[in-house]
Amino acid sequence: MAREPAWLKAAKSKLGTREADGSANSATILGWAKRLGTKVLGMVYNADSVPWCGVFVAYCLQEDGIAPVAIAVRATSWATWGQALRPERLAPGAVLVFERPGGGHVGFYVGEDDAAYHVLGGNQGDAVTIARVAKDRCIARRWPDGRPVIGKPVQMAARKPISTDEA
Repeated sequence: MAREPAWLKAAKSKLGTREADGSANSATILGWAKRLGTKVLGMVYNADSVPWCGVFVAYCLQEDGIAPVAIAVRATSWATWGQALRPERLAPGAVLVFERPGGGHVGFYVGEDDAAYHVLGGNQGDAVTIARVAKDRCIARRWPDGRPVIGKPVQMAARKPISTDEA
């Protein structure tokens, strides 16, 4: 069995991290943004009400020494980061980029079923979760430059509904 990349292990360790209720902010999510800094994020990030899927992906990758994309807070900027992967070459830890009403979404591939990718991501229901996202919304499948692709596509059961908006 292939081992999983360190950045995916880092992402899994954050499952369950949630936004703070109301006008409060999660110290954990704001801490990720602070450690990444404005140069990486492309903006001053000071509220978890601002979409943070890109913050999550950048932070997990940076924990493994991988440089994130410029303007990491913008989900669609990840569509040109790293190297492209064909759908049949996907492996756990691949960065998937999706379009959604009003913007984009980015997260890590953990598996798939016939209709959807199973995505470990931040800002999915205001938390770090695994969600099913329709394959036809995927605009890019990426892998870090200089890192070997380890693993192969993982078939999973479709047990949850497909997500319709990750903001």
